[in-house]
Amino acid sequence: MTDTEPTIRPLGPPSPVPPDAVPLYGPRYDKENPARLYGELRNRQGAVLPVLLEDDVPAWLIIGYREVHQVLNDATLFARDSRRWNQWPNVPPDWPLMALVGYQPGSILFSEGAAHQRRAQAMTDAMAEVDRFELRTRCERIADELIDGFCGSDGAELMVQYANRIPALALAGMFGLAESEAWSIAEDVMAVLDGGEGALEAYQRFAGAMARLLAAKRAEPGPDVASRMLNHPAKLTDEELTQDLLIMMIAGQDPTANWIGNTLRLMLIDDRFSLTLAGGRRSVGQAMNEVLWEESPAQNTFRWATRDTRLGGRQIRAGDAVVICLAGANSDPLVLQSQDAGSRGNHAHFSFGHGDHGCPFPAPELGEIIAETSVEVLLDRLPDVRLAVPPNELVWRPAFRVRGLTALPVKFSPAPAVTKV
Repeated sequence: MTDTEPTIRPLGPPSPVPPDAVPLYGPRYDKENPARLYGELRNRQGAVLPVLLEDDVPAWLIIGYREVHQVLNDATLFARDSRRWNQWPNVPPDWPLMALVGYQPGSILFSEGAAHQRRAQAMTDAMAEVDRFELRTRCERIADELIDGFCGSDGAELMVQYANRIPALALAGMFGLAESEAWSIAEDVMAVLDGGEGALEAYQRFAGAMARLLAAKRAEPGPDVASRMLNHPAKLTDEELTQDLLIMMIAGQDPTANWIGNTLRLMLIDDRFSLTLAGGRRSVGQAMNEVLWEESPAQNTFRWATRDTRLGGRQIRAGDAVVICLAGANSDPLVLQSQDAGSRGNHAHFSFGHGDHGCPFPAPELGEIIAETSVEVLLDRLPDVRLAVPPNELVWRPAFRVRGLTALPVKFSPAPAVTKV
């Protein structure tokens, strides 16, 4: 079965740039805590405000919890197909965010309605059969092997040496990839999400790797996600399969790596968590949930208005780009009743999206297994681990879509490697 793509063109002429539009790029946006910045913008301009993306391309930023919920729940009014964008005449071919918004034929990211549901169901069914116990066991093995590589010294850089590698290796096993390919694929994922020079080339390399994976699984199927996608009743085309596996890998690797890194950072700088490092692992789950509220790996995503409408007191025109700020919604005082809302176990955040285009079940559960196991094993193996630099010297990636550290240097007492049987 294949889906015939509708012909969609930009909806109307480019909208004028509002005089109160705020740049959503530059040194302040790249370096400042996003939650603090979004809080200032919300207090000054409300839950919906005009912004300028790179090259001063206008869009609307949605940072109110209710407004984000409304947009994510209405896929008819706020749709995914970027060909509707009325700003395309003003967007240069090498635009830094092109990898995120440039329409890709066959990509589930831009599919809508029944076509999207068909493919999302195939993803859900393929991931539902992943054995959770086997995944946790695999992650423990991967974590131990990575820690063995640096535990004999007195320090490490945990993003490159640990947090970025574990999801890549875990997903390799889930998807039927060779672990030897996992790290180069993970590097391409980060390049795509960071945008800028090299993003499109990284995307093309990644797409080629997924195409080769499908060819291998068609010749020799196995108990893995790729094989189950190939044999799903939805009968996805090769193009659909390549694109869907690519999206699943992107969504599974980089956000999970940053979930691990951001959680470790929180536990190493916050006394509520660091005081328990040597006395048990009861706070790991609380720290992970608080990160999803306050330092969510997923920051922003796009939708396009299909008709004129009003949202948050603003007039949105047909074809306008709407930037759904998941991090801004998570920090909205409307839902955060106290500073401890995240650690109390409240899971009403938008870090996994919401609605038809949210992370398909059971992706959040599988990501949680990978992240939780990674943090637990590290703290168990290196109980006196501590930051090697002051917290304010940690540097965040200047990425529009993700929130993650460029490096997480730590110190610890040298420990023995795990004896392999």
